[in-house]
Amino acid sequence: MNKQWELFKKAARGEKTDQVLLGLIVDSPWIPGYAGIDTLDYYLDENLWFDVNMKLRDRFPEAVMIPGFWWEYGMAIEASAFGGHILFHHDQPPSVEPFSTDLLFWATHIKKQNPESSGFMPLVLRQIERMDRRLEPYGLGQHIACARGILTVTSWFMGVTTLMESLISDPDSITPILEKVTDTIIDWLDAQLKRMREPDGVMVLDDLVGMISKRQYQKMVEPHFKRIWDHFKGKIRIYHNDTPCEHLYPVLKDAGFDVFNFSHKAEISQTRQLMGDCIVLLGNVAPRDLGVYGTPDQVYQAAWRCLEQSKNDGKLILSFGGGVSPDTPSENIDAMCNAVKDWNNQS
Repeated sequence: MNKQWELFKKAARGEKTDQVLLGLIVDSPWIPGYAGIDTLDYYLDENLWFDVNMKLRDRFPEAVMIPGFWWEYGMAIEASAFGGHILFHHDQPPSVEPFSTDLLFWATHIKKQNPESSGFMPLVLRQIERMDRRLEPYGLGQHIACARGILTVTSWFMGVTTLMESLISDPDSITPILEKVTDTIIDWLDAQLKRMREPDGVMVLDDLVGMISKRQYQKMVEPHFKRIWDHFKGKIRIYHNDTPCEHLYPVLKDAGFDVFNFSHKAEISQTRQLMGDCIVLLGNVAPRDLGVYGTPDQVYQAAWRCLEQSKNDGKLILSFGGGVSPDTPSENIDAMCNAVKDWNNQS
């Protein structure tokens, strides 16, 4: 087992470690461009996928890639299971268009999807199986199952406007839809974990949750959201939501996840105060303004400020406040690696 991954597992559970870690959410919006390859080739050529991900690990040995060795087609996997219209591109992840924006259509036709047969899910499950065997001789593996969250998935097949309006105006119609989506997400995560030799946790990504009020969250979303986290109790549970939504932090902290990747616009100290001491924070350097457009020195200084704000509480994993953005230069990731090394070498 990889030493860095073992340290990450300890840190993600809130256990004391002898060093601060750098964890980066890396996926197909960034990796193909970084590697200088066609996005479609990254999806279709498993030898190329394997080579790129292994070289990425070797290029940044100080960083833990989250979830690491991720078969991920942008937002398309879950959306494809529900009939979203998927558009593929050579230079970016697939885009998704809603199948129907008619709430009554979905209220009538929605059903739980089977990850063993629906959309791109079975293809990804097979890819996980094949790559887990291939990684085994290297002492590596796939450990974290990933899914887009309840509101994000629903928005892709019915449209954001229809979803948001229905949360307020027609809760009786949208609730059964959210229930079926939640059931599918749980089954999808379970199916991935079953393909992994050493399954350690799950990651759910849902920025749209941050765009609703506290009242709407507690009334319409929280029961489904908690059901996902409760189902995977005992596993490492990572939640990504980089929408500025400090108004939700005091209630989100009780949802059941362990690690929170949040907006770079929220200060670490403020987020700690609002979330309490039980949540491990994953952040919080600006991914675009600094990660893409900043200089290495600016990124280093920002990373150092994040580490200072954590006050050595053992509950921070340094990262970007979101995933690694497209066009992020390797020099800026090096700057974050250097900040962590310098911080850990203090004594």
